[in-house]
Amino acid sequence: MAMTAGMLVAGVGLGSPASVAVLAAIALFAETQSVNLTPVFEMSVASVTFIFAAVLFGPLAAVVVAVSGLLVDLWRDDVEEPRLRWLVWTCSRALVAGAAGLAARVGGADPATLGSLLAAVTAASAADAAGDLLLTPIPPVIRGKASWRELTRALVPLQLSAIPLHVPVITLLAYAYKSVSPWSVVLFVVPAIAAQRLFLLYREQRETAQQLGDANLRLERANLSFAAALVATLDARDRYTAGHSAAVAIYSRDIVARMGLTEDQQQLAHLCGLVHDIGKVGLPPGLLEKTGALTLDERRQMEEHAAIGERILANVDDYQEIANIVRHHHERVDGNGYPDALFGDKIPLISRVIAVADAYNAMTSDRPYRDAMPSRVARLRLAQAVESQFDTSVVAAFEAILAAAPESYRSGVRQDFSVRANELRVQLASG
Repeated sequence: MAMTAGMLVAGVGLGSPASVAVLAAIALFAETQSVNLTPVFEMSVASVTFIFAAVLFGPLAAVVVAVSGLLVDLWRDDVEEPRLRWLVWTCSRALVAGAAGLAARVGGADPATLGSLLAAVTAASAADAAGDLLLTPIPPVIRGKASWRELTRALVPLQLSAIPLHVPVITLLAYAYKSVSPWSVVLFVVPAIAAQRLFLLYREQRETAQQLGDANLRLERANLSFAAALVATLDARDRYTAGHSAAVAIYSRDIVARMGLTEDQQQLAHLCGLVHDIGKVGLPPGLLEKTGALTLDERRQMEEHAAIGERILANVDDYQEIANIVRHHHERVDGNGYPDALFGDKIPLISRVIAVADAYNAMTSDRPYRDAMPSRVARLRLAQAVESQFDTSVVAAFEAILAAAPESYRSGVRQDFSVRANELRVQLASG
């Protein structure tokens, strides 16, 4: 009786029941570790298990392994319409698995050599790919997720890339099974599941990185929007200071880029440049509009704007670094600046950058009490103040920029040197 049953099993192409059971268990576990490639497609190594079964044990074994792997869908909570999906998907996978088994028999019936195994695996893999292209889109199309054409177009590169990966791995494993020991099928477990697990980890890390990137982008857009709102507030009180801040933001960003700092540092310099004079909203209105020389008391009041700006910005979440940079943008490298008389490298680098950009734009802009200086005169004054008021490397970087820049840039009258242009830049970044 046992011999008769064994002959029947072999006759219908089921092969070794123990090996098929192991492959079915692997397929089931592999499906629990599947990875979403797109909203409607998943990737798992379960297909490799039934190709392996198709080559070694025939069509029926391939069908058993393929269907076993899909049992996991019956208890998934996140699957829409699970019974319909399972029925349609199981039938389609069974057809693909059976076709792969038949193709393997045609490609290399009862393979015993590496060459015939290679032919059988290639035929089975090709049948699997063709079947997937025809049948995989069925469940998503039924659920209205996408059109047949869209899904097929997405599947073609996936299937074409899978064949050269499947063929050598399955061929070597099948050869080991035939030539070494039937238990070598267990060798399939570790590399197959490990490969899928690594892909899953990669996918999770990529999604995490994407989420962090999106969060950073949202924060950057919020920062720029907030800065633009602050500058607009300042613009309502002092048209010069608002336009001046927009120009300083551009100059500061370009200097930092010229010095080889990171994109994040460039964005920080631009943001700090926009709000570096925001403390002036706390000064008496008449002080900003005065056309004559400032008295000693008025000068002391004016110098308070850096500390006022820090206090305003320090109360905003994630603006602590910006607040510190704004506080120190009037320090001097020789220690004679304000408000804390810092010197040299004790002054934040971006504060030193803003100091240069601030002074240059102030000199090259029309003021109520004087006309704008020519760019060459302002650049000469910057050069004369290195190592006392300004950082030498910052002035050198700015000079290199100005030497190659058009006159509209040197004079600060280019279209993007305005509050409106900076607000537009924020809107574009948020779009």
